[in-house]
Amino acid sequence: MKTLLLAIRGCALLCLMMFCRAGNAQVPMTQRPDTDAGQAIYQRSCASCHDHPEQSKSPPLDTLRRTGIRALTYALTDGKMKVQAASLAPAEVDAVVGYLAKTSQVDTGWIARHACPAPRAQADTGTATVAGFGLGLRNHRAMSAAEAGLGKADLGKLELAWALGFPQTANMRAQPAIVGNTIYLPIVDSGQLFALDIAGEPCVQWVYQHGVPLRTHVNYGTLADGRRVLVFGDGAAHVQMLEAATGKLLWRTSLRVTSVSNTTGMPVLYRDRVYAPISSGELNMGAAPEYECCTSHGAVAALDATTGAIAWVHHTMEAATPRGRSRVGTQQWGPSGAPIWTTPAIDEKRGVLYVGTGQNTSEPPTDSSDAILAIDLETGALRWKQQTTPNDIFLTGCMADPSGPNCPPAYSINKDWDFGASIVLAARPDGSDIVLAGQKNGVLWALDPDQGGKLLWNVKLGPGGPAGGIHWGMAYDGTRVYVPVNKVGIPFEDPEEPGLHAVEIASGKIAWSWLNAADCSGDRAQRIPTCGRNYGLSAAALYVDGTVLQGGNDGYFRVFDARDGRLLFQFDTAREFTTVNGVPAKGGAIDNASVIAANGLVLVQSGYGLAGVPGNALLAFRPQR
Repeated sequence: MKTLLLAIRGCALLCLMMFCRAGNAQVPMTQRPDTDAGQAIYQRSCASCHDHPEQSKSPPLDTLRRTGIRALTYALTDGKMKVQAASLAPAEVDAVVGYLAKTSQVDTGWIARHACPAPRAQADTGTATVAGFGLGLRNHRAMSAAEAGLGKADLGKLELAWALGFPQTANMRAQPAIVGNTIYLPIVDSGQLFALDIAGEPCVQWVYQHGVPLRTHVNYGTLADGRRVLVFGDGAAHVQMLEAATGKLLWRTSLRVTSVSNTTGMPVLYRDRVYAPISSGELNMGAAPEYECCTSHGAVAALDATTGAIAWVHHTMEAATPRGRSRVGTQQWGPSGAPIWTTPAIDEKRGVLYVGTGQNTSEPPTDSSDAILAIDLETGALRWKQQTTPNDIFLTGCMADPSGPNCPPAYSINKDWDFGASIVLAARPDGSDIVLAGQKNGVLWALDPDQGGKLLWNVKLGPGGPAGGIHWGMAYDGTRVYVPVNKVGIPFEDPEEPGLHAVEIASGKIAWSWLNAADCSGDRAQRIPTCGRNYGLSAAALYVDGTVLQGGNDGYFRVFDARDGRLLFQFDTAREFTTVNGVPAKGGAIDNASVIAANGLVLVQSGYGLAGVPGNALLAFRPQR
């Protein structure tokens, strides 16, 4: 067992894959690599992690096989895998990618076959139904029946209208923008952003192909000159803007703090600027004994919306400096960490934005980790910060064996209790505002924005841990906030069960809770090998006309009555689907921000390999006829 733990700590951790520089664009291979050699490399360098995903927080082999050549190659050459794969020659990288991807070419012929006819070919660029992750600057994630085209009665009686499949994709995770009949959908693994007409059977209006896999949700907005644009980020910390009508690139700006920076939270277009959070992949590579841990940290940048020029950058800490050597002689650096995973909430009244931060990745710990930050919109100056969990130093590779030379010291809580869920700015019954922040320890925090982030109340709602707790997002209806809580069968878990909770924002009182349970009935144990241990609610919640829409790591899409938590509808998406575009599709875990509504449809992206069950399906549900 000790040998296995050491191998897991030092092996190729392909978890939470984020990708490399645009300059390393992949050239499709003309010959199929030697898959026998690739299998041998996988067994030697990768299997100890990916054959034991629960102990290493790594996606299993099935996920890697569905991920695709582009994403795998980037991860190995200059993404999160580059430290662990540094000893592989280029031919060995090609071989292991060929073994995992099974093919050297991706069939994209379906795109031409499903191009929109002339009457539907022009992308809509009017008023957006879904302009961004938060469905508004305050991140309420709430829709009326008119906005969704669906009422409460409809949402209790849904049927599958159609399914789309996307080739060589394991992770359906990024929320689209929806304008009229056009859905602007990013496919992260392939680096493609699709403009699809969904009035009737879907068809393709245009496709933007990026050299780096995509990462964030899409924000739709209007520039001062009237141009309608799309803003999003990729895995190499580039923020880019496209012309919505055509997919033409207007500008691209690199926001790398260090070579391992990336973007996770959606860039927000507000007035004449784009506000972009910056995260980091270093927590997934820092535990390697030969790695000089750690130098990267989080930040927020303000960009000129017209040109992409950087107006200011707020760093979550000072730049790292040398901090001595590890016991194996590797240079160590600090401080580091406090990446920003969250989409900013914009407070127009106070002229600030709110973000949450992650844990530190090396000593010394800072007071900006696991914290809520209020940053001045005009200058980038820090107005206030509220740290909820001090001394959280964490590296993914140290989970199985914390004795590595770069692993956190004994005084660290070593919990990975960062803020992954975007901050919600809500209004109390007396009209005053309240800042709501969900943390991965399962705690919901309420802060006063007029008193420097003073704590008003907090409530623990469920289990915490890496990828656990309140993970991606909450929904707010004007009185209650609806909070999904995740749980994954890995170390540091609390004993509570995952579920969905309705919390009164005036008091922090829990109005109702719905707790999930493992479902391995029928053939689900074969379809979903993780059914008995990975059934939490990691995905962001969505409020629509008296209901809460929620996806689960167990593959279920569910609709709840917002009044009492009664389950109104559920559908098992973790299965194969016949698609309208002819691409084989299989659903899996539903994670991140994968459920949205518009035009009388509920759109569900099913498949998230990092939650254990990969997939490549976009599903559309409509009221039963």
